[in-house]
Amino acid sequence: MKGNTTVKLIAFAIWALLLFAPFFFQEVRQVEVAARIAVFIVLVASYDLLIGYTGIVSFAHTMFFGFGAYGVAIAMKQLDNTWGYWIVGALAGVLVAIVIAILIGLLSLRVKAIFFAMITLATATVALVLASQLSTFTGGEDGITYSVPDVFKPATKLLTDDEGKVLKIAGVRMNGKIAAYYFVFASCALMFWVLLRIVGSPLGTVLKAIRENEARAEGIGYRVVAYRTAVFVIAAIAAALAGAIYATWLKYTGPETTLSFAIMIDILLMVVIGGMGTIWGAVIGATLMVLAQYYLRDLMEVAADATASIPLLPELLSPDRWLLWLGIIFILLVYFFPAGIAGTIIQRRAAK
Repeated sequence: MKGNTTVKLIAFAIWALLLFAPFFFQEVRQVEVAARIAVFIVLVASYDLLIGYTGIVSFAHTMFFGFGAYGVAIAMKQLDNTWGYWIVGALAGVLVAIVIAILIGLLSLRVKAIFFAMITLATATVALVLASQLSTFTGGEDGITYSVPDVFKPATKLLTDDEGKVLKIAGVRMNGKIAAYYFVFASCALMFWVLLRIVGSPLGTVLKAIRENEARAEGIGYRVVAYRTAVFVIAAIAAALAGAIYATWLKYTGPETTLSFAIMIDILLMVVIGGMGTIWGAVIGATLMVLAQYYLRDLMEVAADATASIPLLPELLSPDRWLLWLGIIFILLVYFFPAGIAGTIIQRRAAK
């Protein structure tokens, strides 16, 4: 229990920083990092629901993410940038995600884990190819740039002073950009809470039973395929909604930002770093990974300049080698935290 409390405190601290991020970190890049962390917390938590709680290894999670993003993007581009069409686009993306998830679940979840993983990989690859080829709707490799609801436009004045100018609070302009950030934050926080409720419900208990011993769970009367299909659909819905939210923030959707296999690898790494089967670990894993992706190069550049007079070190610390050091950091994290950061903290505290 003490370990679980520690993990929750860390996660709450991160959520608190995200809540006040526009006021603490006022540079455009810093707010972009905060928004990305919030979105990826939901993506990683929903994927942890699959791999950590049910033992389902899927490579199609970014496909569902892309469905939500492209749904909003196409609606905003082809129709109009009103809230009504945003909802239509988001619901269309979610509906497609549900249908594909059910088909994959019913047709594939009876097979062995590795074969199911390959099926999801093949399906995700088809989706990526279609997004690249159907340029009339998806913009092809170039993607889609579009307008979002007016309330999220930087020119929108949320609060004004006596002279009609945009009001500043703690140096932050109360315009559409701040509205867009808090839309992302509030939506992601709500979805994360829903996922927490799911794993804490009787459904979550059944999912863990299926993960631990599928044959025994089926033997005592649980319809394993039905439960696995249900959780696959729930994870797909969460990913699609996260995609719709991220598309609203970026105002751009393309294969590389939503459907790339590199994003799937990032999600896997975040789950492993945070700790599988914890949900709370998604907050830690997503935060560390996104921060590393955005700031490790900068840190290495500073370190290389600081060690310029020392032989070999500047070359080893060159920003061009940031992926090498990211790999080394990941190996060290796995070595010292074999169950992920959250999982290892919980295990070690429980052993005391």
